[in-house]
Amino acid sequence: MELSGKGGGSRERAALGLTFVLRHGRRTGLASAARLLQLFDVKIHHIETRPARMPQNPAEDLEFFVKCEVLDCKVSSLISSLKKVAEDVEGNREGKAPWFPTKIRDLDRCHHLVTKYNPDLDCEHPGYTDPEYRKRRAFIADLAFNFRHGDPLPRVEYTPQEIATWREVYEKLSSLYPTHACKQYLDAFHELEKYCGYQADSIPQLHEVSAFLSERTGFTLRPAAGLLSARDFLAGFAFRVFQSTQYIRHSSSPMHSPEPDCCHELLGHVPMLADKEFALFSQDIGLASLGASDLDIEKLSAVSMHLILLGRYRTNERTNKAYGAGLLSSYGELMYALSNKPEYKPFDPDVMVIQPYQDQNFQQIYFVAEHFEEAKSQFQKYAMKIKKPFPLHYDPFTCTVEVLDSPQKIKKITSHVKEELKSFEKLS
Repeated sequence: MELSGKGGGSRERAALGLTFVLRHGRRTGLASAARLLQLFDVKIHHIETRPARMPQNPAEDLEFFVKCEVLDCKVSSLISSLKKVAEDVEGNREGKAPWFPTKIRDLDRCHHLVTKYNPDLDCEHPGYTDPEYRKRRAFIADLAFNFRHGDPLPRVEYTPQEIATWREVYEKLSSLYPTHACKQYLDAFHELEKYCGYQADSIPQLHEVSAFLSERTGFTLRPAAGLLSARDFLAGFAFRVFQSTQYIRHSSSPMHSPEPDCCHELLGHVPMLADKEFALFSQDIGLASLGASDLDIEKLSAVSMHLILLGRYRTNERTNKAYGAGLLSSYGELMYALSNKPEYKPFDPDVMVIQPYQDQNFQQIYFVAEHFEEAKSQFQKYAMKIKKPFPLHYDPFTCTVEVLDSPQKIKKITSHVKEELKSFEKLS
């Protein structure tokens, strides 16, 4: 390693990911920060821009992401200096654990979207040629972009056409549930119809559904603007938060949507999140994602697709029942997946990670667990293989995640667990 001639500082270069917001950035570009980056001899590898999440001037403000290299000894000074000309500055060294939320309010930052199915960009989207639909969808998405933890969940006044689409989906799917859905789903769905206003003629509001889930499993909802990145979506699960879209699929394609919508969320995900065992399982998946590398997130996302979206298990009667949200919110795929037409393989996360997920078509292969407990056990074994520089502990009382990066912290948590076990032993 080389040393500088004057200060004796390290000449080792650090790989860095910078994000920051420039007011009026759409007009000025990177100019206001470029001189600073040049001053610190920053080598830029990649730049991305997107609209700022909390803009003062919506037409002008931009968020920048810069992948770069800089002298290791200058990282702190660079970030401090950048804060003088930009806002919301963050810097993450590559090779270390990526940033992850440690408080439930940090989910305000977990809103990165995958835009490949956006009706403004995807010419195959059913709403691509419908400007009114795109305008309506953007309006509802903005409710999510502007939401912050602690705000009341936004209410959407759905139009007659939107309710008609919901009605068609609801009636078709609910006719299949008694024969195709698992017992946990059916029990929760009946409760939702009885206590949460689930019916064909109205679309449930997020605040009502969130209150229902909170009482049963501790899960709550927050609005999402679209298809979230796998990292951000799974991070919500760690805090027992489900990030739910509120817009509905295009009326021309009620039986299929290329992206998540309120039919997928409310009919696919919510009933299973009302089951205590599945809720705990979902949180385990979320906690496994925190601090994981990009490669591990990619693998974990693949496993989660086959678990959360396409999950099925065999009952004592040796019949397959669905618990996956993708199946339970898609009439065609639910029929197909349980028709014995596709290939079925034993539940195995190591095989799931290399099995491609079909976005636009039904799956060629479905993985079937012998029972739900097997799926949980297999996943827990897989999650233990994910390498992280530290263990994590979730505190349900404060809804925070603690990084156990010292022997003292680990000893403290272990002591608390032992005390709880002693309390249970006294009762037995």
